Amino acid sequence: MDGYWTDERRMMQEAAREFTTNEVLPVANELDPEKGVIPRALIDKMGEMGYFGITIPEEKGGLGLGSFEYCLIAEELARGWMSVASIIARGNGFWRSIPGFGPERDEKIAQMAVGQYLGAFAMSEPDAGSDMASVKCRATRDGDDWIINGNKYWCTFADGADFISVVCRVETDSESRQAGMKSIAVEKPRGELPVGVQGSPIPKIGYHGWKTYELHFDNVRVPAIDTADESGSGPATMGGGFVGIQKGLEVARAHTAARSIGAAQGALNVAIDYANEREQFGRPIGKFQAIRFKIATAATEIEAARQLMYHVCNEIDHGRRADKEAAMVKYFAAEMSERVTSECLQIMGGAGYTTHYPVERFWRDARLTKIFEGTSEIMQRIISDRLMGK
Repeated sequence: MDGYWTDERRMMQEAAREFTTNEVLPVANELDPEKGVIPRALIDKMGEMGYFGITIPEEKGGLGLGSFEYCLIAEELARGWMSVASIIARGNGFWRSIPGFGPERDEKIAQMAVGQYLGAFAMSEPDAGSDMASVKCRATRDGDDWIINGNKYWCTFADGADFISVVCRVETDSESRQAGMKSIAVEKPRGELPVGVQGSPIPKIGYHGWKTYELHFDNVRVPAIDTADESGSGPATMGGGFVGIQKGLEVARAHTAARSIGAAQGALNVAIDYANEREQFGRPIGKFQAIRFKIATAATEIEAARQLMYHVCNEIDHGRRADKEAAMVKYFAAEMSERVTSECLQIMGGAGYTTHYPVERFWRDARLTKIFEGTSEIMQRIISDRLMGK
């Protein structure tokens, strides 16, 4: 097939779309209005589909695929519930963060690939968001352990995860603000916070499929076991420090673009159905040019973002640096998604402003995509820095 497409990718897309229609949408429509969380039963079904192990190598129990397939599936899941499209990152984006070496670590990776061992990420702090180098949470070495003290904010899935990857500042001789940063895995019982950690959920206007926490680490003792690399034979460099964390954001931002596109497409699908059914002045409102042009514009903007996402994923999968392009697609898709979901709500009038239809959910969730994984303004800074120099 032409371009990016293969028969396998088409089949994968169709399977994810069917899964979303049959499994995700009914759960989202029921639970999101109640601010309910993703049921464990749905996570288990996603694990059976292999969605947590898309990018995990085959020899470790995953599908061994790339960012393209990862984002392809994420877009389809986001057409139902963006939270569900997000939770697959707790496997695909976390397998290199699992602590330890050898068979024990490999077993955890295999469990992760089927959704039975998932992570959470604690990077942001009350005073550290876009300025990641301002992290203050400290990890101090004490014999064979790290002792972690400090505060974290915006840690989603802190309760449901099996471990939390905590970005800390460690002792270093360098005077650089970016030096001395390390991601340390804190294992814990599922459904609880780690021993020595206190926290509470942050009230949110959307993204209701899971809880997002503020956390306080008080002398939390963690075994000082470095994460193994892909071969399991040595300490990892990727994800361990500032540069590694930044590089991982390329895939994360493409994933955010996929979620943005999926939310916009989900809203447009609902708006089209509504426009074909809702009658005013003796005919369906979809017959009026004002409505038809809104739909045409929205569909065009969604497709433009989608094609840019395909390009970015292809660059990442071929090992080419794509920090500028990842920032572009994250910025473009997020801005598009808020605009399109808002227009879809407008098409539906008062009905769109009710929880009887999922458009309001897509709209609320789309708003978040302009903030997390780097705000739209930070994306513009990255792009302009690459084009014009700092």
